[in-house]
Amino acid sequence: MSKRLGTTVGRTSRRRMLRLAGGGLTMAVLGAGLTGCEDELATGGEDSTPPPGSKSPENGKAPSDGGAPAPLWTKSVSAQTYGDNDELVTVDGVVIASGDPLAALDGASGKERWSLPGGAVPGAPLLLGNGTLYLASGTYDGNVIGYVPGSGKETWRSHLGKEYRQPRPIAVDGEQVYVIAEILEADNSSRTNVIAALNSTTGKVAWKEQRDLGTEQNGIHAAVQGRYLVYTDFKNNLTVRDTATGRQVWTQKTTKTSYGPFVVHQDLVIVPQGQRLQAFALSDGAEKWSVEAEEFSLFREPSLVEDVLYIADSGRTLWALQPGTGKKVWQSTALKDASAQVPRQFVKAGGTLYAATDLDPQGGVHAFDAKTGALRWTFNDKTGDHHAWLVATDGKRVYALHGKKLHALPV
Repeated sequence: MSKRLGTTVGRTSRRRMLRLAGGGLTMAVLGAGLTGCEDELATGGEDSTPPPGSKSPENGKAPSDGGAPAPLWTKSVSAQTYGDNDELVTVDGVVIASGDPLAALDGASGKERWSLPGGAVPGAPLLLGNGTLYLASGTYDGNVIGYVPGSGKETWRSHLGKEYRQPRPIAVDGEQVYVIAEILEADNSSRTNVIAALNSTTGKVAWKEQRDLGTEQNGIHAAVQGRYLVYTDFKNNLTVRDTATGRQVWTQKTTKTSYGPFVVHQDLVIVPQGQRLQAFALSDGAEKWSVEAEEFSLFREPSLVEDVLYIADSGRTLWALQPGTGKKVWQSTALKDASAQVPRQFVKAGGTLYAATDLDPQGGVHAFDAKTGALRWTFNDKTGDHHAWLVATDGKRVYALHGKKLHALPV
C-alpha cells in the first residue's frame, strides 16, 4: 500500500464530496454554500412566523388543505453541515446545528439559549453522552471538550498529546470518549492515524492504537455496544475493537458501503452494501441475516427507531424491518407512487415517522404513517438550497435543517 499525506482536518470528505457532486455542484458553489452569508428569506428569517392559512396538524397528519404543516418557527442559523445525521441534535430543551458560532436554540421558541465562538469543527459530530455534548475544539488546539447541552457550560476537557493533530470524538459510552486523530511526523505531515479512548471522568488516555497505513481519520462512523466499539471508514473496512483494551476483535472488507451510518442492535451490526442489507455478529463478524432489494436498487442509510429498522432503497421502496431477524414489518411504495425523493434519515414522534431527504426537488421532510408507511405529507421550504436535509425530534416538535434555515414543525 503506497504512502501518502494524511487528510487535513476540516477538509471535505469523499462521501460528502460525492453527495454534493450528485447535485451537480462545482467547488466554487461548494465554497460559497459553506461559508457565505444568506439573506433573510420572506418565508423564514429571524423571528419569522408561519404563513397564514396553514393549520397545525393533529398527530402528524396533514392540514385540511392537503399540504404540509406550517413551521411553528423558522430561524437563520450559522450551520456548516455536510449531511451527517449527528450535525443536528436536540437535548435538554434545546436544538443545536453544527456551525460557527455554535448556537443552542430553545426548542419551543427558537430563541438563542447560548452560543460558543469558534463553534464545532466542520465535519466533526455533535456527540451526546453522559448528559454531555462532546466537541472537537474549534480552535484546533488538540483538545476534546465536554459541555452541558442546556447551558453551554464547559465541564470536561482532554488532550491526547502534542504528537497528535486535532482528535475528533466519534463515539461515547458510560466510561469513555473514543477519538480519531492524525499522528504527526517530524515535518508536521501525517501518513497514519490513531484511535484512542479517553476517560470521561478524568480525561486521561485509557488506551490508544495506531491504525493501518492508508486508513483515514475523516469519514468515520462509529457506535458502542457493550464491550464493542464498531466503526466503518472510506476504505470499505468494518472494524470491531474491545472497548477495554482497544484490541481489534475483527475487521473485514465490505463490498460496497453507503458512505453513511450503520445500525447496531443488541449483538448485531447492520450495514447496507449496495443491493444487500447485511447483519453481522459483533463477537466474530459472522453473517446472521441479509435482505436484498430489487434488481438495480441500492439501499440507503438505515435508522433504528424504537426497535424498528427503517431504510429506503433507490427504487423508492421504504422498508420497516425487525432488526434482530431482518423480517419485514411492512414495505411501502408510497414514495414511488408520489414520485418523491428517497429519504436517508428517520426519526419518530407519536404515530408518525419523519424522514429527511438528500437533494431538494420532490424532497424535504416526509411524514409517514409509522404503522403502514403511507405518505402523509412532505415539507419543503422552497429555498432550493443544495445541502441535504437533516431532521431531529424531542417528541414535542420535529426540527428540520436545510442549509442555514432551521424549522420547528408541529408533531
